[in-house]
Amino acid sequence: MSEITGILEKLKGTKEAEILEKIEASYEKIAAAQKTWYEKSSVLCPSGCGQCCHNFEPDLLSSEALYMAAWLLENQAETAEKVAAGIFPFENGKTCLFHDFNNPYHCTIYGGRAFICRLFGASGGKGKHTEVVWKPCKFYPQNELQKFKPPLAHRQYSQEELLEEFGILPPVMSNFLEEAVSFEPGNAKTRLLREILPDAVRRLKWIAFMNSGNIAS
Repeated sequence: MSEITGILEKLKGTKEAEILEKIEASYEKIAAAQKTWYEKSSVLCPSGCGQCCHNFEPDLLSSEALYMAAWLLENQAETAEKVAAGIFPFENGKTCLFHDFNNPYHCTIYGGRAFICRLFGASGGKGKHTEVVWKPCKFYPQNELQKFKPPLAHRQYSQEELLEEFGILPPVMSNFLEEAVSFEPGNAKTRLLREILPDAVRRLKWIAFMNSGNIAS
């Protein structure tokens, strides 16, 4: 089920609605692929970790920023208004702008998060011969890796090892990122979240207003 139904309705018939639908479909494919990987590998992020959000601010494609903006307008209208004004409620200089230390799950825009946030720690890559390779997240506790049978290590595993160990290959990050780039007009470029997201929120509000004359203020 879409998490941006209301915004899509206000943008109906626009190019922006088409991009948002494509991005959401891609996010759903990531979730489905990861669900299978999680179930068969049991390699899950430790509860409440959030280390990947520290000293990190994602760079976003314009399509990613558009989806994040739509998700905020749909689900956190008050935060969306602050972001449109360049204000990020959880900015602390130490973590992602949407990381909340007081929230056990940390990410305050989980449903609208970017590709890298969805894929980090739960995807593989490609080796020099295009085979799938995978390495446990660098933040994954060593004592937790030792609980696997046989124990896992912080090293790269080959496609053959993955199939022998888990009977499945993880989603490949580059495949999904290539798909995201295909949604971009012209040359795909990224900008820091703090730079691109306020523009995306304002842009969607304006287009929705012009398209339907009805956007939350």
